[in-house]
Amino acid sequence: MRKPTLFLTVGLPGTGKTTAARRIESEQDALRLTKDEWVKALYGPENPPAATDVIEGRLIRIGLRALELGTNVVIDFGLWSRDERSALRRAAADLGAAVEMHYLEVSPAEQRQRIDRRQAEAPDTTWPMSEAEIAEAAATMEIPTRGELDGSEAVGNPPAGFATWDDWRAHRWPPAVS
Repeated sequence: MRKPTLFLTVGLPGTGKTTAARRIESEQDALRLTKDEWVKALYGPENPPAATDVIEGRLIRIGLRALELGTNVVIDFGLWSRDERSALRRAAADLGAAVEMHYLEVSPAEQRQRIDRRQAEAPDTTWPMSEAEIAEAAATMEIPTRGELDGSEAVGNPPAGFATWDDWRAHRWPPAVS
């Protein structure tokens, strides 16, 4: 029996994460979990942050269960923080799964063009983004290190106040909207 793999797509909006996730889904027989598709289906034009976190958490739980069952999984979120990526790397390792991280980036001009094109061509799949929102996302993004990308860098300990990465994951992705 082959070892399942957790594929993580990492990047800012408009960098090609969903396109990459669809390719991985097809090439690797992976279960693709794309947060935006779920948020759009449930909330339409709204994009409530609290609900987004819960949906991400639910999709992660589904993905981890699929890994347990031996199925490849591709998580199609931004995963902008190292802590998010570390928590998922640790969870996959605890299940005996491999992890492949795919970091996607484009120039700011290309990013803006892609966001605008997607909004014009498929508004039912996305939300408008202002320059301020794009800049805020870029300022928040923790670019993965080479060691994170190739798996040679250890995950390390969870942030202060959390005994385990599972505890941190439950805090970051709450089970319900509060």
